[in-house]
Amino acid sequence: MWDMAEAEQFRYVVRVAGTDIDGKLKVVYGLAGIKGIGVTTAMAIVRKLGIDPEKKTGLLTDEEVAKIEDLLSNPKRYGLPPWMYNRRKDYETGEDMHLVGSDLIFKAKQDIEREKRIKSWRGIRHALGLKVRGQRTHTTGRLGVTVGVRKKKK
Repeated sequence: MWDMAEAEQFRYVVRVAGTDIDGKLKVVYGLAGIKGIGVTTAMAIVRKLGIDPEKKTGLLTDEEVAKIEDLLSNPKRYGLPPWMYNRRKDYETGEDMHLVGSDLIFKAKQDIEREKRIKSWRGIRHALGLKVRGQRTHTTGRLGVTVGVRKKKK
């Protein structure tokens, strides 16, 4: 499978962007395990940095991991197109940015709180615990006691 030098270097857990990644996964799928990075973004990252997509995550060198983290913190420097970012025109700064991990969760919660505070339609739906994106609510999304159809007694 590997020669002795690679076997000694192999790590079963690799930490990238504050997330533990299984070393047995291919790099693309390992990166996709980080919140805020999908398979497409992971493939773009791997291609930009010249890393073999078939390589196992556990075989990444410390330099390659550092490059990946640097790209995630500043994708503009590496020429990643803005349409790939997950936060375009941020509400506060107006910048295009790509957030990963706990930063992404924090910003999403902040956005929801802002919508609740200004009492927008979406904010009200969030506050009431109802569906937000226009889904049907007549028969689905019910909480509490189950509502079913009961047959009349004769």
